[in-house]
Amino acid sequence: MGKASTAAKIAGGAALLGGAASGIAAVTLFKRVIPRQDEIRVNLDEMADMTKWEEYKKIIHPNKEWVMAQKLEHITIKSRDNLTLHGDYLPAESPTGRVAILFHGYTSCGLSDCSSVGAFLSRQGFDCLIVDSRAHGKSEGKYIGFGILERYDCLAWINYVNKRFDKKKDILLYGISMGGATVLMTAGFKKLPDNVKVIIADCAFTSPYEVFSHVLKKDYKLPKFPIMEINDAICRRKAGYGFKDYSTIDAMKNAPCPILFVHGKDDNFVPTWMSQQNYDACTSPKELLWVDNAGHGASYYENQELYESRVKDFVGKYMPERKDFIDERV
Repeated sequence: MGKASTAAKIAGGAALLGGAASGIAAVTLFKRVIPRQDEIRVNLDEMADMTKWEEYKKIIHPNKEWVMAQKLEHITIKSRDNLTLHGDYLPAESPTGRVAILFHGYTSCGLSDCSSVGAFLSRQGFDCLIVDSRAHGKSEGKYIGFGILERYDCLAWINYVNKRFDKKKDILLYGISMGGATVLMTAGFKKLPDNVKVIIADCAFTSPYEVFSHVLKKDYKLPKFPIMEINDAICRRKAGYGFKDYSTIDAMKNAPCPILFVHGKDDNFVPTWMSQQNYDACTSPKELLWVDNAGHGASYYENQELYESRVKDFVGKYMPERKDFIDERV
């Protein structure tokens, strides 16, 4: 479709809805979700019942305290657009030649979202690199990329690990929510290093276009057209990317390694059909874990035993301990 016909389509849709109203809605959506956020703007009631979160904190807080009490090595790298990205490296007490790189969700940070799973993986012999995505936590960045930009940052972290350890360690990528979309999109790189052995994606959306359209309809009873097209144009001009530039579905068509998809059945934020679509599109060995009674991002806390069991089985099947690994740390 040419630029003229696209513009005509947007203009026609705007006229139907009311051009001014559509423009205001698009600008509001952009300002609310794309620039760096100073506070969480996600309604926690959509993640899980607040009473449940009080119970979940009994898991979250001790794990975070344990991680923070370890000898974390703070690391910085540069992104391809020259942002300083930050992460914390947690060496395993008994390393097995495996590294997990963990990515958090929207408006959070690595040590908030990933400490519990990081502590669990550390007990399995993984070194854990817990990162802050661009425009989150300590990492620089003015705009959030919803996986489309962060996939390049993920690749940069992979390259950092491989340079540091001379590619002698196998890599697991883990992400939750936006982090899940990030690690799935990273799988789409044709030159993804072959020591990336396993990906775990928890409640990942398919693309920013689809998840924003879902939120517009569910929370605001608004149609995606023309608001999303106007918003997309704003994002492309200001943040340098469009909402349809890439998707997890694109990446899954040539997925290079086994992937475990996880999603809570009671997720009211990222719909379960997105993980189903990701799973269906995936061409590599795959498994799909549905967790009963779990809201968005709550699967680990809702059923820790099931979650850990399935992860251990999946990792054991596709990413066993390195028999040739020698711990060279002093």
